[in-house]
Amino acid sequence: MKRLLVSGLALAIAGCVNLVEAPEAAVAPPAVTQSMPPQMASLDPADSVLFWSDERRSAAFRSMETMFPGLEVAPANTPRELPKGEAYGGELIQGLYGYLTQLDATGIMILEDGKVRFEAYADGFGPSQRWTSFSVAKSFTSTLLGAAIADGSIASIDTPVVAIIPELAGTAYDGVTVGQVATMTSGVRWNEDYTDPDSDVAKMLAIDPVEGESQVVTYARTLEREAPAGEKWVYKTLETNLLGLIVERATGETLANYAARKIVEPAGFEGRLFWMQDLSGGNIGGCCLSLRLADYARFGQFVLEGGEGVVPASWFTTAGAPLVAFDGDYKGFGYGYQWWTYPEGNFGAQGIFGQSITIVPEYDMVVAITGNWPTATSSERRATAQQMIKLLTTSLWRREMGAGNE
Repeated sequence: MKRLLVSGLALAIAGCVNLVEAPEAAVAPPAVTQSMPPQMASLDPADSVLFWSDERRSAAFRSMETMFPGLEVAPANTPRELPKGEAYGGELIQGLYGYLTQLDATGIMILEDGKVRFEAYADGFGPSQRWTSFSVAKSFTSTLLGAAIADGSIASIDTPVVAIIPELAGTAYDGVTVGQVATMTSGVRWNEDYTDPDSDVAKMLAIDPVEGESQVVTYARTLEREAPAGEKWVYKTLETNLLGLIVERATGETLANYAARKIVEPAGFEGRLFWMQDLSGGNIGGCCLSLRLADYARFGQFVLEGGEGVVPASWFTTAGAPLVAFDGDYKGFGYGYQWWTYPEGNFGAQGIFGQSITIVPEYDMVVAITGNWPTATSSERRATAQQMIKLLTTSLWRREMGAGNE
């Protein structure tokens, strides 16, 4: 169900006031409030979430707002209905429940034609609870980048980073464009090893804040260049944090405030959105939203439908295309504007420990998964998630061909 926000102009015509209908009042965007935990979680890289026990992760992933500061966005004024579709049957439904276990998933929701065809939970997680996104947030930040370009706040993907964040002049990000940050092809050296407490990704949010400076800028100053801009792809969470700062500077709004208008309301979120902040108060562009499983699915449906009226026309066609194509064992996969790309035209958002949203345009399908893997990354489990998508699309193809049923 697509929503069109129509605003009217009040007309005052002398002598004809009674002939003019009163304009419909503009709907205020969902409210955004500060959330502060009673006690901050440790910022020691050695005690990072990357190294927590399974039990600690399971409890924390559904309650990040109790440990970290952030901004809370109220639900949409008009939540999008997700009607129940016909449940899958036969071997397909058995296979999906099997994947719930194989993927160490806490929740799986599958939308087809905007209807819920499968929904299941595990590990005590339920439909009214929220679960952390980790890097699934990157695709939200990318969408806000598209919105900022549509609004004219950012001229284009080719805008230099230093034109928006002049403090980075003379650093490794001098000469890098917004688009190169969005595709993670800046050429800046980075270590995203989730098993190493001394890696950049483990240390970046623990760096001492500098008064009056974003924590993103403070850490970016420490980095060096290893390749010409645009020539080498390296996955860097800091670059999505930088992209978030670019959006905040350009729009004059926090990511949470901008998301309230550009994602939460048009996508019709039913629950509250929590977006974690760093030590300098900025929303962390590359991580750590908390949403209900159904709202992750609603975001996927919003993307599938093109984000009409929010992002430029065909934004997701480009953002979800393999602007960076992988070779070797990962041939057929790639990376767009903060979206992973898969074979057969599918694309998606991914977060460590098993979070994902997969968009399957050919079958008008969205698959949202929350999880608690025993390790931050797992090639085996990612491959298993792709197998689940293949099971779904093969079943739907057979249905269309009249060769079987669900």
